[in-house]
Amino acid sequence: MEERVYRVMKSIGIGNLVLGILIMVFGIASGIAVIVNGARLIQKKSDLTF
Repeated sequence: MEERVYRVMKSIGIGNLVLGILIMVFGIASGIAVIVNGARLIQKKSDLTF
């Protein structure tokens, strides 16, 4: 019975690690995309009219 609990805890821990890594990668990628888009807006600032 105890071995089953440890196996479940191990799989949950691995799942949490994978999820955390995916969230970090997605966060970094979206941050880079926001910075690039902001730089493009600043670069084309003179072409924008409201």
